[in-house]
Amino acid sequence: MNFFNRLPGFTRTPPGKERMVLRNLPKWWLLGSLGLASPALLVRFFAAENDAHLIMTTDIYVASLVILYWTVLLTVAIAAFIIVVMKGPAYVADAYPLIEAETLDGKAQANGHGH
Repeated sequence: MNFFNRLPGFTRTPPGKERMVLRNLPKWWLLGSLGLASPALLVRFFAAENDAHLIMTTDIYVASLVILYWTVLLTVAIAAFIIVVMKGPAYVADAYPLIEAETLDGKAQANGHGH
């Protein structure tokens, strides 16, 4: 049983920037996450021993920024994937007869027979 019937004569759209975005997402995820996490590492390196409040506040801000960044990247990935799917081959469902369909002369047909 074939669930996917390709539409005959459909021409595929060539890949565009969405493929480049999807290919670069892992690199953006890693470099962006490291870049956003760097203030938390720097405050640990430069802060005094008794600055626990500064370290904790920086960690909270960094965690919220990293989670926001990941959410933005996920949204961009979903959008690029949708574009890839939309540019892919077109599929058509199995045809089924309509109970009442209008013909070109404006008369309705019932069960495939004219009135």
